[in-house]
Amino acid sequence: MEKRALGTTGLQVSALGFGGFHLVEIPTADAARLLGGYLDSGGSYIETAAGYGDGKSESKIGAAVSHRRTEYVLATKSTERTRAGFLLSLEGSLRNLKTDHVDLMFMHSVQTEAEADAILGPGGALEGAEEARKAGKLRFVAISGHGRPDGLLHAVKLHRFDALMTVFNYFDRFNFPTVENDLLPLCRQRGTGLIAMKAFGDGYLYKSPVPAFRYALSMPVATVVAGINSDAMLKADLEMLSRFKPMTDTEKEEVYRTAPELGDYVCRLCGKCRTDEFDPQSVFLLEAVFDRQMDDMRVRDSADYALRERLKQWFLQKDVAMKEYAALQPKVEPARDYSRLSKLCPHGIDVDRKLKIAHEKLSADGYIA
Repeated sequence: MEKRALGTTGLQVSALGFGGFHLVEIPTADAARLLGGYLDSGGSYIETAAGYGDGKSESKIGAAVSHRRTEYVLATKSTERTRAGFLLSLEGSLRNLKTDHVDLMFMHSVQTEAEADAILGPGGALEGAEEARKAGKLRFVAISGHGRPDGLLHAVKLHRFDALMTVFNYFDRFNFPTVENDLLPLCRQRGTGLIAMKAFGDGYLYKSPVPAFRYALSMPVATVVAGINSDAMLKADLEMLSRFKPMTDTEKEEVYRTAPELGDYVCRLCGKCRTDEFDPQSVFLLEAVFDRQMDDMRVRDSADYALRERLKQWFLQKDVAMKEYAALQPKVEPARDYSRLSKLCPHGIDVDRKLKIAHEKLSADGYIA
């Protein structure tokens, strides 16, 4: 399996990483078989978190492959923000994983600047991480987050982390553009290794697994971490990796144009509907923070509806979006006709309808589009 360098850590990790979240959904014996099969196929990056099933994912990994500890880079995560909390979390993880050290420990789900300040400030989790590093209980300090990367950007500007993990997929590229536009180049400049998660959009891109996988793996990332809970899923991931060819810019543009998940609703941020007096993109970027532009208020089958409902506010930034929209000027006027802007969109988006839907989501007016 292809190996890639993780920033300047000196670690080489397999291009396909094994994500441990979904191990909580399957029996221990199945988890052991999948983890063993992954390692046998040349995989070398296993990742989990203390909070996955209240330690159950870690425990299954420890029971299954701790005897093969030298064959893989091991990462886990903590949502603790204080020194004491972080150290306590790490000790529990080491017990569960049946090891005396982890290679990476992520300060996990850092969403806001306030959370970043808490981690980096006096008595924060970073102090605990550095203490644990000196004691040989962890080798490298990492950070992770989802959605719009306000907290990650703030943290990376203030401190050089060894690695960073966040969302890389062609759908959320248009929801949280600062990930690729700002966070990615800053990490590369500072030698921070990049790890991709949610390449398949939490399962939202299930109709397009090959382009989704290719897109994420074509980013300057060390590994793409995929959640695996079945033999079929592991086999499919390995097959896609064996056929992988980097996606060209032309191919990316084709995906942006034709991907079914983008369709005629998700704004591609081209700016062609912008006028001197109003920029719809400013509204659509907040709609993206609100619900990833998933709810287009169209009637679909129940399975599609359930998937969208489960995932649309997965990153818990709804309140931030509504607060920022309340301060936005100018905002959408529900009684106004914006249909002339629809004619400017090269992707066939009904800009008038989308603006009014976004206004309904983001405001407290109770307006029904």
